[in-house]
Formats: sequence, structure tokens, C-alpha cells
Amino acid sequence: MNGVHDLGGTDGLGPVPVPESEPVYHAEWEKAAFAMFSMAFRAGFFGVDSFRSGIEQMHPAAYLLSPYYEHWAHAVELHGVSKGMLDEAEIDKRMKYYLANPDAPLPERDDPDLLAFVDGVVKAGAPAGRPSDKIAKFAVGDRVTVVDDSPHGHTRKARYVRGKTGVVELAHGTMIYPDSAGNGGGDAPEHVYTVKFTNEELWGPE
Repeated sequence: MNGVHDLGGTDGLGPVPVPESEPVYHAEWEKAAFAMFSMAFRAGFFGVDSFRSGIEQMHPAAYLLSPYYEHWAHAVELHGVSKGMLDEAEIDKRMKYYLANPDAPLPERDDPDLLAFVDGVVKAGAPAGRPSDKIAKFAVGDRVTVVDDSPHGHTRKARYVRGKTGVVELAHGTMIYPDSAGNGGGDAPEHVYTVKFTNEELWGPE
């Protein structure tokens, strides 16, 4: 899917300001949004690729005008409602309640196992490797060209590499194929490679 989320190689956006001491979180609710990702992942709301796909389904204006962790909250709500694990009316009801009562205490839950899981996912991530008997099409040193197309659904193929030619530097074995898993399909493992492109190949002689 081509959209505002794929900014790689886009020009005309100006410099990216880098504050000297930017906080990890800019508001308390961002901590909750971060925690919701791991908990929703464990509950079966989504995999990593369908989570990203959910973010990409935001309205372009909403995506550009909202902070980073609002994208995460959107994906959690979208997938939770679509899976029947969250109720949209209940979400709206609670949101209105806390807007009217900002100092009201949040519900508490003591779940050491869930806390340990979240801590593990945050520190180590989730493994993407999957076994497959597929034979690798490429080897280290091969010259390869990225297919130049415009997928309609989720893809990890950034626009700025499409149609570009590079050299395979590393072969990583078979892993989850995001273009399948992120679009409601299975893991569909594919061989994954690190490909080296020259600056001139990607950006031109200038």
C-alpha cells in the first residue's frame, strides 16, 4: 500500500529537529499505549505485521496530525473491535467518562505472568524466523532487482527501493512474510536477505 506512512526517500519535508533531551514519553497516556501493544499481541489481537497494517489504515490526515503512540492505540482498538475482543460502545463510554473525570482512578489488575511477558517482549522482541523447505532463490554476491509495483495491501517494500538493483550481502533463512501476514494471510515463510544498494542507485548521481 502506498501511503503517507511510507516516507522513506520523500523530499521537501525539511530538516528533522532533534531535541537535546527529549523524554521517552511526552504524556502519561503514551506509556499505556506502549503497554497495550504487548498485551494485545499476547491476547491474539494481531501479529506485528497486521499491527502495522492497522496503523496504515488510519486516515492520512489523522496519521500525519497525531502523535506516534496514537497510531499504536488506533491499531489496538481497530483489531480488538474487529476480532470481537473489544466493544466500540464500551470504549466510547469509558473515554467520555475519563474526559469528564480526568482524576478518576484507572482500574487495577495484578497479573505477574502478563507483566513478565510484556517485559520479555519489550526487551527481546518476538522471533520472526519460521521453518520452511523452500529453496533459496539467491545467494550472497548475487545481483538482484526489487520488483517495481504498487501493492494494494500491507508491504515492507519501501517505494524508494522498487526497481532498484543491489547485491545480496547476507542470507538470513526463512521468516514470516509480512506481505502475507499483514494482509490476513498466514506466516507464508520466505527467504530473507540483506541487500546492499549504492547511494547513486537509490538517489541518483546528485
